[in-house]
Amino acid sequence: MSDKSKETSPTPVSPKDSPKDSPTRTSALLPPQHWADTAEGLSAADDDADSALGDVESSTASISSSILQYRTIHGRRFHSEQGDAHYWGPNDERHSESADINHHVQTLGLDGKLFLAPLDRDKVKKVVDIGTGTDLCSDFADEFPGAEVIGTDISPIQPSWVPPNLQFEMDDCTKDWTFAPESLDYVHIRFLSGCIADWTALFKQAYRCLKPGGIIETMEPSANMESDDGSVEETSAMGQWGKIFIEGGQKIGRTFTVYQDNTQNTALEEAGFVDLHVHTYKSPIGGWPKDEKLREIGQYVQLTMESDFEGIIVFMTSVLGNWTKEEVQVYIAHLRREIRDKEKHAWFWQKIVWARKPE
Repeated sequence: MSDKSKETSPTPVSPKDSPKDSPTRTSALLPPQHWADTAEGLSAADDDADSALGDVESSTASISSSILQYRTIHGRRFHSEQGDAHYWGPNDERHSESADINHHVQTLGLDGKLFLAPLDRDKVKKVVDIGTGTDLCSDFADEFPGAEVIGTDISPIQPSWVPPNLQFEMDDCTKDWTFAPESLDYVHIRFLSGCIADWTALFKQAYRCLKPGGIIETMEPSANMESDDGSVEETSAMGQWGKIFIEGGQKIGRTFTVYQDNTQNTALEEAGFVDLHVHTYKSPIGGWPKDEKLREIGQYVQLTMESDFEGIIVFMTSVLGNWTKEEVQVYIAHLRREIRDKEKHAWFWQKIVWARKPE
């Protein structure tokens, strides 16, 4: 970490709570057939998902029928292959519901906050959320009724009923941003691991559009499920989860090791930002923690995943090229059984970095 960064205390979930970058796992990903070969003992419940808790020629487009073009992978709907934008999650209703739950996970982890940056409510007049999804922008617009809030995404999955100070734009953040230079007060970016080929270029776009003194905040998780006590073994379904994403990301040239590689810090500084602040914390997976708040977070993380295991993983198994739909389902059954096992004390790192454009 740069000596220009300041790190806040993480939320502990175990006695070993000091945040330190987990090394990128480089050992081989187990073949898909492994999960069928070890399927003995799986029950019907392990295979039951339902038992889980402007007019400018540019990258911006209005939300109309002309952009409702999608592709299908194993029966799930994804963003179309037009243009350069890539997102590994489906844009169908089932995945949107999972994302809604995950938004609740994030606010729980931040004690009800939508962001950590020290925003001056009297000065924040124009805000952009990149890759907005469904919930964050609406909540932010409610909290900042005097600000113009713009949510951008590559798919038109946003709700129709929104606060009057909120608008959505179809935009590919990997292309030139259409916002005027030095017009924004705050840029928020979350969950773009596996979507961005050049993080420095992304942050330079934000730098160009932010006013002097404007703030950027970026939040990204680690793909790896880990444990402090060895209960998550490397050859287990949970232990293999991150490998699927990391190897898939390598194939498409969009890394899932943003956390491990300290990419947020490095790319923000390369883009010109200063006064970096870092908040790194663990999020439990499942209801195993004894602490009431952490147990609630873990249960919602479990619900997020169980509500759409297939949607979360199917794009990456397709990228890897050697997984059948049946093999994906068997792997998911293994994963579901492990996540429901309270003897598996799994968690993953999350990291928030906020920084300022010099005045």
